[in-house]
Amino acid sequence: MKNDITAQDIANEIRMTRSQFNGSFLIVEGETADLRVYGRLVDREICQIIPAHGKENAVNSLSILDGEEFVGVLAIVDADFWRLDGKEPQTTNLFITDSHDLETMLLKSLALEKLLDEFGSKGKMDRCVQKKGLNIRQLLLDIGRPLGYFRWISQRDGHALTFAGVVYSKFVDRRTLSLHVPKMINTIKNKSGRHALDDNRLQNLINDAVDEKHNLWDVCSGHDLVRILSIGLCQVLGSNKQDNVNPEMLEKFLRTGYETIYFYTTDLYKSLKNWEQDNSPFRLFAE
Repeated sequence: MKNDITAQDIANEIRMTRSQFNGSFLIVEGETADLRVYGRLVDREICQIIPAHGKENAVNSLSILDGEEFVGVLAIVDADFWRLDGKEPQTTNLFITDSHDLETMLLKSLALEKLLDEFGSKGKMDRCVQKKGLNIRQLLLDIGRPLGYFRWISQRDGHALTFAGVVYSKFVDRRTLSLHVPKMINTIKNKSGRHALDDNRLQNLINDAVDEKHNLWDVCSGHDLVRILSIGLCQVLGSNKQDNVNPEMLEKFLRTGYETIYFYTTDLYKSLKNWEQDNSPFRLFAE
């Protein structure tokens, strides 16, 4: 079972493969988005990608190999809330996304414009932008801000709230594309079975967490933003049926629309190129 795979298993896989492969090993969190996107960005003939089935596995397996001075291995993980927490990678072989996660990196790129051209209604989007005074990216971040801070508070304060499987339409209004914070808190509390948590206290914690110095691309989860976008494309931003713009399909569209040239503009790419220089002859990208 994939859930039973440990960091030691990942390290063992890389050790055993080294006898047949002299190139680089890139450890990534997952085997869906990460493997598919990074798999198109690196040269697979000189770099093998190893899915770690989770961020903790990725970090810990790299730590094991670093401790053995195993050469030619590195890892990329989602930043999540590391920047808000003031946390940095503890090894020069560990890299984090420019923003909260891979999905936010996709949304920051022109892959979003491709998606909106396909599924959005220009008239509706123009009216929304004019009414809200925000472009589509800014609008998604503005709507997703309370949800991002709620995720951070849950992690930071040990509430262990459940966000997976939450029905976003319970607190994101389809007609106005606005998020109702009390409904969000109540929905996620109920989903998590944490009924004893005080709603007012949680809302105050969200309000207190807001800091204008925070970059909202670090605060907001890409999965949340895509789910908000999915709702918006049904009425406020487009005229689609929900099944035609479900979040999973939109994320797939963003992945396939993300071009290598977009990656070249990221800080992550620049850091990876520096890694190549410092770890010759190991490379990630074709010459």
